[in-house]
Amino acid sequence: MANKRQRYEVADLISRQQLVIGDGYRAKNDELGKHGLPFARAGNINEGFQFADADRFPMENRERLGNKVSQPGDVVFTSKGTVGRFAYVREVTPQFVYSPQLCFWRSLDRNAIDSRFLYYWMYGREFYIQFKGVAGQTDMAEYVSLTDQRRMHITLPDVDEQRSIVRILGTLDDKIELNRRMNRTLEKMARALFRSWFVDFDPVRAKAEGRNTGLPQLVADLFPDSFTDSELGKIPNGWVIGKLGDVLSIIETGGRPKGGVKDFTEGVPSVGAESIVGIGHFDYGKTKFVPREFFEGMKRGHVQHLDVLLYKDGGRPGVYEPHLTIVGDEFPFVEFCINEHVYRLRTEPALPQTYLFFWLSSASAMEEMRTRGTGVAIPGLNSTAVRELAVLKPSVPVLDAFENNVSPIVQRILCNCKESRTLAVLRDTLLPKLISGELRLPDAERFMGGQV
Repeated sequence: MANKRQRYEVADLISRQQLVIGDGYRAKNDELGKHGLPFARAGNINEGFQFADADRFPMENRERLGNKVSQPGDVVFTSKGTVGRFAYVREVTPQFVYSPQLCFWRSLDRNAIDSRFLYYWMYGREFYIQFKGVAGQTDMAEYVSLTDQRRMHITLPDVDEQRSIVRILGTLDDKIELNRRMNRTLEKMARALFRSWFVDFDPVRAKAEGRNTGLPQLVADLFPDSFTDSELGKIPNGWVIGKLGDVLSIIETGGRPKGGVKDFTEGVPSVGAESIVGIGHFDYGKTKFVPREFFEGMKRGHVQHLDVLLYKDGGRPGVYEPHLTIVGDEFPFVEFCINEHVYRLRTEPALPQTYLFFWLSSASAMEEMRTRGTGVAIPGLNSTAVRELAVLKPSVPVLDAFENNVSPIVQRILCNCKESRTLAVLRDTLLPKLISGELRLPDAERFMGGQV
């Protein structure tokens, strides 16, 4: 039996000053720049907040913003464009400015409305039915107005039960967030090592200047102590600049059935360009499928452990912005394929897959891909352009040392991602039952196996 709950008009909660709903600041182009608070749009809401490519709003103009700056406890709803993404502003979330693509729901009385319960409620069926029922179309995108949101209804249990539900679901989300933060740290460690060895050449410079490299002697001895000229500038003596095609054993795209994949709701997952974001990132809400028979008949595009996946074409007209990832250890799926807009790349054994991923992620490789992919009729990289990309080829012993250091880091990232996916599935199973009252709290706690 469901516990007692009461249904409220959102407008009444607002009039009682228990809740406020707001939208974003309509910034002019000349108000935004590269410094200040992140100016968050719908695209920055993905597995929490991603502000790396966000425009910035100058701090000196903050008085213009009013309440359109994030506060801990805010529940964020993408109400225009990509409607229906959610995020919760934690204490550790960097403060940001809301754009007009976003709305926020803010509890003003946490003895009546627990802010994190509000976040979970917005994931539930009651809110979904309401926002889908009023989502209209502007000239450019789907849109849910503030007026429509204020006309909605919300069903709330008493605040003690809200907090108990948050304790259960929050335990899972906190573990997912911990994995996410750990993965960011691990990726920074791997990138820092790659940059030190293969971009800044720190060990070689130290040896050339008679300084200690700071590395174990066995590793330090692998690096040369002088430089030579190359087309990319000075590089360590004995290392060479070659073409990527010389070290690739596989470069291929996948495919999809005639007529596309929109009619398939099950089968084998098929990954497209929109899902190539970065290591450890995958939006399962965008998952598409191909029939098992089609998958087994594909002559190319079956993804293997530690494949590097590169965004082939698509995006904004006239502009190519490269994206890539490395997958494996059954993340994001045990078995899947790619479509025709994604390259699957594998190197010859002497060049590790981890090196390929971090090399293609480096600033020089990204800029070369951006240049080659933008100056063509259809923005993107054909296979010839990929093969022509420059690649630095260090000595095999140095590459082996890099692989020994970085491979465990990549494996840990992928393992954390798998665990987070399992936790997310459990959370998504419990959430609607707890929010609706279908599942009683003691039963949920037993189901969690004493984890709360």
